[in-house]
Amino acid sequence: MIYRFDPAPGDEGTRIDMYVAAHCDTLSRTLLRKIVDLGGVHAGGRRVRRSSHPVKVGEKVEVYLDGQSLVPYELGEQDVVFRDSYLLAVAKPAGVETQPTPARFKGTLYQALLSFLQDPFRPMQKPEVGMVQRLDRDTSGIMVFSIHPRAHRQLTEIFSGRAVQKRYLALVAGTLLPAEGEIKSLLARGHRSNLMKSVERGGKEAITRYRVLESFPGATLVEVEILTGRSHQIRVHLSEAGHPLLGDTRYGGPTFLGEIPLLRQMLHAWKLEFLHPVEKRLLQLDAPIPADMESLLSALRGGGGADPETENTPPFST
Repeated sequence: MIYRFDPAPGDEGTRIDMYVAAHCDTLSRTLLRKIVDLGGVHAGGRRVRRSSHPVKVGEKVEVYLDGQSLVPYELGEQDVVFRDSYLLAVAKPAGVETQPTPARFKGTLYQALLSFLQDPFRPMQKPEVGMVQRLDRDTSGIMVFSIHPRAHRQLTEIFSGRAVQKRYLALVAGTLLPAEGEIKSLLARGHRSNLMKSVERGGKEAITRYRVLESFPGATLVEVEILTGRSHQIRVHLSEAGHPLLGDTRYGGPTFLGEIPLLRQMLHAWKLEFLHPVEKRLLQLDAPIPADMESLLSALRGGGGADPETENTPPFST
């Protein structure tokens, strides 16, 4: 949701929280202060840092709301999967934006990383963070960042050159057949829908491998390996195959499984495998399955059954 305001001459110099609250019944000063703190208030096209910022004639005021919590996410040691002098790997929770948006800077994973890595004895020195991955806000899972100049370029080359193995866990609607396969298409963004879709020409190649781990009435647990990293690749390919992700309403997924509400797309970035960009040793990193996905799996199994992480199933052939 976006609120837009055009200050009049009589508004010149008014505090931005007072100005917006006076012109919008649904946005109180208390709420505005929280939104400003997150980074969701803009004046003249720039993010406002202070509630006391004076409005000016000719500087359009915009307030962005993303419907998410106004309590900003903070990265903690419990989220760290791996760390050395060059890399930091974390388990991103669902519901957290990877990078800043118009609605928020504070509480995004990028900002949380900067805060987590900040040296308290050198508060003016900005931490080094190199981002080579993207995960959708409602996708949970493993993400790795370079945190040293020696690792930035090499890690980028590893990911852009497909020298990394990426595996996901997905819960999809229906019974997925055959039990394993490969989906390959050209993906492009639709101009009207703004959704990704397979096209005959003009898109970017996307290759998705999948393997069924468990089948349930009305749903299937799938291990997915992506050989390319296109936007929404897994979501599009499985939806176009007739088996959208549970909870993925943008691509046709159901909002309920029986009586169980599905509050986000059931997709988890599970494992990464690649050579360390500096030390050249093999890294095998994985993120624990999040509580909401575990709870849904437990319900599907009737409270028992095998854990997909411990099943004795062979890996994809390479």
